[in-house]
Amino acid sequence: MEEIDAAEAARRLGVKPATLYAYVSRGVLRRRPGSDGRRSMFDAAEVALLARRGRPRRAAETELVVESALTALVGDRPYYRGRDALALAGTARYEQVATWLWTGDPDAFTATASEWRVASEALAAVRDAQRGLPGDLLPLDRMPVIVTVLAGLDPLRFHLEPPAVVAAGQTIVAGLVEGLPVPEEGSPLDGSVAERLWSRLTPRPPDGLLDVLEATLVLLADHELAASTLAARVAASVRADPYAVVLAGLGVLSGPLHGGASLAAERMFADVRGPSDAARVIGERLRRGDRIPGLGHRVYTGADGRGVRLMELLRAAVPGHEQLAAAEAVIAEAGRRRLPAPNVDLAVACLARVAGMVPGAGAAIAAVARTAGWLAHGMEEYARGRMLRPRAVYTGPPPGS
Repeated sequence: MEEIDAAEAARRLGVKPATLYAYVSRGVLRRRPGSDGRRSMFDAAEVALLARRGRPRRAAETELVVESALTALVGDRPYYRGRDALALAGTARYEQVATWLWTGDPDAFTATASEWRVASEALAAVRDAQRGLPGDLLPLDRMPVIVTVLAGLDPLRFHLEPPAVVAAGQTIVAGLVEGLPVPEEGSPLDGSVAERLWSRLTPRPPDGLLDVLEATLVLLADHELAASTLAARVAASVRADPYAVVLAGLGVLSGPLHGGASLAAERMFADVRGPSDAARVIGERLRRGDRIPGLGHRVYTGADGRGVRLMELLRAAVPGHEQLAAAEAVIAEAGRRRLPAPNVDLAVACLARVAGMVPGAGAAIAAVARTAGWLAHGMEEYARGRMLRPRAVYTGPPPGS
């Protein structure tokens, strides 16, 4: 079998690399990692067959393709600007990965990380704006208020050059974290983004789980054109400021089929008090015709590598934990019933359960993490300078009837 790399495969097909990887994600082409662990290799005969048949076409309503140099979904995992996100999880800090997505500067992984903070006056305004909100409001529901206040206080928010967007991104991420209430007085409020976020989501000490939270932020930093990212790109394409870009992403992320899926998984785990409850809980849900949250993914036909990686890190951090054992029983029962493979939402919900986090913590983690991706995609749209304007396939009554 003759193998060729991605550049040669794209050349033979007459497509751009982004389109080549779209074929991979749709199952049109198979790829395997090269011997160096970084390149993608393709069967030359399979490429030649596809070239003879012509480019595959799908119905107009099923897919919108946008060229991007940020994230490729290959096999069971994302690659951030060519770097394996699963390998970065556990080795890189979230701030480094966000900077890499925003700038593509390799020094992002070696430079001393500056602390991302919100000015004290802005933070005070963020907290004042939330005084009338219910105390039990989910963290994700507080975040649009936080971003709106930060936007109103930034007179330079319409400066859309990359350094300005990066600075705004650091402020937004820090604000999303520091603007959340602290579950318990005396919790540490300083440190990395992951350390500060931990103190907002649970009163418990990390006990080895802080690195798992850090890895989760890395794994969720971007995921190609997820629904919230598409919304963020549309906002940026009409020159909306970075705060509005993040607000667009937050609005879509809250949907139960997107970031809100982890909340449904958290509630399912609340019913699984021990491993012996897994079969009963899943059986009852199936009997009612309910979806089992945290299973299956629109992109991955098999396992979601992000979820697999996160569960590996949890097993290493808290071996034998009773809540982890309950989650493992749910995964095993799903496999026994031939249900779809677990995705990252299930693993994030497991982390929230093991760590004793507040309800909705998984969606909050996803929002903080994905802010990096939303703004990276936003910067691509700012540079592209063209409005994203899909067309509809009209199915209504004849015009003028």
